[in-house]
Amino acid sequence: MEVTSSVSASKMFKAFVLDGDNLIPKILPAAIKCVEIVQGDGGVGSVKLITFGEGTSQLKSMKHRIDGLDKENFTYSYTLIEGDALMNEIESITYHLKIVPSADGGSICKNRSIYHTKGDAQVTEEQIKAGKEKAIGVFKVVESYLQANPETYN
Repeated sequence: MEVTSSVSASKMFKAFVLDGDNLIPKILPAAIKCVEIVQGDGGVGSVKLITFGEGTSQLKSMKHRIDGLDKENFTYSYTLIEGDALMNEIESITYHLKIVPSADGGSICKNRSIYHTKGDAQVTEEQIKAGKEKAIGVFKVVESYLQANPETYN
């Protein structure tokens, strides 16, 4: 999946990845109620509990583990290891995110998701599409926030 933005790669990475645990619940409280570190110091190997807002989703919470973080190259990897989103059919989902500068001064967010299913379970195109749409929606809300508040995350 690739999503373009008019916001620079460094600013988008700071907001979306480095401060996303604080920013996203602030600007999307109905979707994400809170994010808390339940294991580790917030770096690689840490586990985060994401609690979803009430009424916007049938999902309650999920846990993900940080697998990689490279602040200089704007890359972030994490694995969804527990929660409603796994639907008892998926063992885990690994995400690889990279935000690259674009020629116009904006950025391109590239995301690759790897689904690890239980047994012979299959992930449908509809499930993948729904996940992509939610991720793009959050990314675009962060982009709108940064456009409306250009002095932040410099």
